[in-house]
Amino acid sequence: MSAVAAPAVMGPTAPQHLTALARANRVRLARAELKRRIGSGELSAADVVLANPWEVENMTVADLLASQRRWGATRCRKLLLSLQISETRFVGALTERQRVALADRLRAGACREPVLTSLL
Repeated sequence: MSAVAAPAVMGPTAPQHLTALARANRVRLARAELKRRIGSGELSAADVVLANPWEVENMTVADLLASQRRWGATRCRKLLLSLQISETRFVGALTERQRVALADRLRAGACREPVLTSLL
């Protein structure tokens, strides 16, 4: 018996690990762009929750909420606890009722956002 392994048969497609790496990079870049747009206020997290684009299907709800300006772990935890949604739940795994409830709460909270005034 020989200790040398036979090379894998190379088909017309790339090896599986390269395909997985390319997909992971594509998802990472798309999520980064989505988070930037949410953070800048160009896109609302409520709209993303309702639309459920492919970029956020395997993203945790807490990670999506934390991409908003002035949202940290505590604020996310409080909101999700009030809706009985786990922080580690994937956005793609939310039920329609949970999506609508979360989007409604996010939109209602946006109206009560404190206005920063100048101290001068």
